Amino acid sequence: MPALPRPELLLFDVNETLLDLDKLRRALNQEFGSESAFRQWFALLLQYALVDTTTAHYHDFGQIGDAALDMLAQTLGQEARPAARKKELLELMRELPPHPDVVPGLTALREAGFRLATLTNSPPATLGQQLQYAGLTNFFEHLGSIDAVQRYKPHPATYLTTCRELGVAPAEAMLVAAHGWDTAGAQLAGLQAAFIARPGQPVYPLAPAPTLTADTLEDLAKQLG
Repeated sequence: MPALPRPELLLFDVNETLLDLDKLRRALNQEFGSESAFRQWFALLLQYALVDTTTAHYHDFGQIGDAALDMLAQTLGQEARPAARKKELLELMRELPPHPDVVPGLTALREAGFRLATLTNSPPATLGQQLQYAGLTNFFEHLGSIDAVQRYKPHPATYLTTCRELGVAPAEAMLVAAHGWDTAGAQLAGLQAAFIARPGQPVYPLAPAPTLTADTLEDLAKQLG
């Protein structure tokens, strides 16, 4: 491990890092008849979350997800889905299983003495339902969302506010995420970052290299010792 303080606090991104989005991916691809529909929708979701952040015109992640479904339909030359159907699709975000390595990895990290918390773009109600469905709630001392800050990751305020709330210096906190934009944001805010190399997820080459890179949470636990 690099010559940095052993992190006291591990902050976990939730969607894709802890939770497997494959069920939602398959549903959206089938709904829109395209193997790239989920990828396009998720890119729109993140893009317009950043638009809300830079323009200080906040909507929660669910609202943006709904709007992104309309934009996806328009992009694909299809009719917009009725509100009830969009709600059905978006509800799948609350019913996602954890990746196979998550429970053993979180168990090992907790047993090693790390404090564990979440930091997600999802609103608190969605986050609570996601973790309850996945059976992960009891691993975390704090279920953190950007909702109170009304700035989406990777805005520095999201990471720094959570560190202040939990009484930890940024350099003694480590974000754990499967997104290069998220690890970049954490490091540029002064945190350490561990990149979990989920399939198809690259790091951002113009940002600092992640403090650690691991294939799974179990691998991360071994590296952190």
